[in-house]
Amino acid sequence: MKDTPRAISWKTSRGNVTIRSRCTPREIRTFIYDSQFGTHAHYRSLYTRRESLEKHADLPDADVTLALTDHNHIIGFGVLAYPESEERWSRLGAGLMMEVKAIEVSRSWRRAGVAKCIIQTMMNQPMVEDKIIYMVGYSWTWDLDGSGQSAQAYRRMLIRLFEPCGFQEYQTNEPNICLKPENILLGRIGRNVAKDQRDNFKWLRFNLLNT
Repeated sequence: MKDTPRAISWKTSRGNVTIRSRCTPREIRTFIYDSQFGTHAHYRSLYTRRESLEKHADLPDADVTLALTDHNHIIGFGVLAYPESEERWSRLGAGLMMEVKAIEVSRSWRRAGVAKCIIQTMMNQPMVEDKIIYMVGYSWTWDLDGSGQSAQAYRRMLIRLFEPCGFQEYQTNEPNICLKPENILLGRIGRNVAKDQRDNFKWLRFNLLNT
């Protein structure tokens, strides 16, 4: 069963923002998607269309958390969902691992703490204590041009963003992560995750888990 949706009003240096967790496809359909979630000269948003958020919101246990201005204008989003069946991380067992598939804030609202509030809201729910939550950072998906940062600096920024919510960096031999030295695997192991599942996560990271 999904956790209870939440709505948090939050003041920033750029105006008031409402953070809404567990948005339904029907709710998302009524909101305006910021035009900056699109294709730029050296960067393409992970989700360029609002329909992508609607699709994820309809998945089992998924959480689409939105940052809204003026009650209906999407200026940031986070997506938490189960990994695809063909991905390594699905092999740990049904319903155990969930991925932070996206955290993105429109360019004009960055550096106002919106991403931090989205992540905190997503992680502040009972369900996550039963899960291993992970985030895979691929440098070729990062908006280095818009951020004005190098890949290594962006990597450090992601660590600072996720660490307060209990995430830490994990080593892995997953081929896509190993393609670039700045790529990263961050994970958060919930308090209720059993020791054998924690051990299996260690073996899975190096593709040594027998299933």
